[in-house]
Amino acid sequence: MKALLCTQFGLPETLAVQEIPDPILASNQILIAVEACGVNFPDVLIIQNKYQFKPELPFAPGGEVAGKVIAFGDQVQNFQIGQPVLALCGWGGFAEKVAVDSDRVFPLPPGLSPEVAATTLYTYGTSYHALKDRANLQAGETLLVLGAAGGVGLAAVELGKLMGAKVIAAASSEEKLVLCREKGAELTINYETEDLKTRIKELTLGKGVDVVYDPVGGKFTESALRGMAWKGRYLVVGFANGEIPQIPMNLPLLKGCAILGVFWGEFSKLESKTSFQNIRQLVTWIQEGEIKQHIGRTYSLEEAPEALRAILDRKMLGKGVVVI
Repeated sequence: MKALLCTQFGLPETLAVQEIPDPILASNQILIAVEACGVNFPDVLIIQNKYQFKPELPFAPGGEVAGKVIAFGDQVQNFQIGQPVLALCGWGGFAEKVAVDSDRVFPLPPGLSPEVAATTLYTYGTSYHALKDRANLQAGETLLVLGAAGGVGLAAVELGKLMGAKVIAAASSEEKLVLCREKGAELTINYETEDLKTRIKELTLGKGVDVVYDPVGGKFTESALRGMAWKGRYLVVGFANGEIPQIPMNLPLLKGCAILGVFWGEFSKLESKTSFQNIRQLVTWIQEGEIKQHIGRTYSLEEAPEALRAILDRKMLGKGVVVI
C-alpha cells in the first residue's frame, strides 16, 4: 500500500510517499481502507517529535480518518466488512490502509461524506468538549476565540454561537475575519493591527470576556487573560504560535478566573461515555444543518506535505483534508 512516511523527524518537506506492507492486525483492531484523512495541528507536531505521543520511525502522520472496514481481529464485534466508519488512529492515516483499535472506531452516520467525517472529530470534538465540559459556556456569555479562522477556532466560533454566546473572533487578517463573521462571530479583532487587550475592553464596555478559547498561545495569551471578566474561564487548547507562554500567576488571582487545560484526545479515552454523547450531538447538529465544516482545500496523498505546511504557516482557513 501507499503511505506518506516520516522516516526522520523534521518539517513537512521531509515526508515522502512510499510503498509499504499492509498493517498487521491485532485481535482488537479494525483494518480500514482510508477514503479521507483530516489535517490537524498535532500532525505537524508529531513529525517534529514535539507531540505528547511519540511513534517509532518510520510512520505516517494523520490521526483522523474516514473509510470502510476491510478486515477485523477476532475480538472485534458489531462491525461488518464494507461498513463506513470514522476513526481516531493517532497516526497512520495518511495512507491507503490503517489499523485502528476498535474502541476508537465509530460507525459513519448516513448522509455524512468521508470528507466531512474526516474533518469533524478533532475540530468539533475538541471545541465542544472545551466549551461544554470545561468552560460550561452559558447562553448570554461572551466568548473570545483566538486563532478563530483555523480548524478548531472556526468550530469554536460556530459552536459558541449555537450555544447562545456572543462570539468575538480574533485572527490575523481581514480575509480570516470575514470567514469568522460568516460562521457567526458577532464582533471581530485583527490582532496584528489592533491591540488585543484594548479592543476586548472596548467591545465588552470594560467588563471583559467570560470565556477565552486559545489554540494559539504565544504573545496573545497574556493580553487575552488581562481582558477576562471576573470569574472567567481561560481554555488552554494548544500552541499554534509555537511558543508556550509564561503566565503571570497574579492575573488569575486578580481576575478570580480559572485556567483550564483542554486535552480532548485523553478525555475521549478516559471519559469515553461522555465523549460519545458529545459526538452524537455533533453528528445530529451536522445532519440538521446547524453546523457545517469549512473545508478550505482538499489534497491528494502526494500533496499532503503542502497541507501540513499550510497549517505550520497558519495559512489554512478552516480544515484541510487529504483524499485517498
